[in-house]
Amino acid sequence: MSSRFVYRLAKTLEGAGLLAILVGLMMSVELGMKDEGLSSMKMESYGLAIGAGLFLLGWILERALGTR
Repeated sequence: MSSRFVYRLAKTLEGAGLLAILVGLMMSVELGMKDEGLSSMKMESYGLAIGAGLFLLGWILERALGTR
């Protein structure tokens, strides 16, 4: 694979991870406004877990290239 492709993939994964965290947070706030506390915490946790996983995968790929 081309290092340019891997770099773009890494950046895309990092962006997708941040977006997943944002979506999870927004869903959490929406559920919290409806007084669904447990569901709110569940959505926030899922968003953080998925987002952190994607971001970490992108970060690891980027580190493997030696661009940072």
